[in-house]
Amino acid sequence: MHIIALLMFLVVLVLGVGGTILWIWMLVDCATKEKSEGNDKLIWILVIVLAHWIGALVYLLVRRPKRIQELGK
Repeated sequence: MHIIALLMFLVVLVLGVGGTILWIWMLVDCATKEKSEGNDKLIWILVIVLAHWIGALVYLLVRRPKRIQELGK
């Protein structure tokens, strides 16, 4: 029983630390590399800050690829 509790603790710890790292990475990426056209940058920063790792994941999967593709044109 103690092993299961320890494993659950480790899984939660890894997910928490990983989510926080993703959150910081996407926040810095958005703040430094997103163009300041209108309110787009501000809105994405608010999404990332207020939705924490879910907002960071949305930014990573939705906006970041579009921004990278726009730079390649």
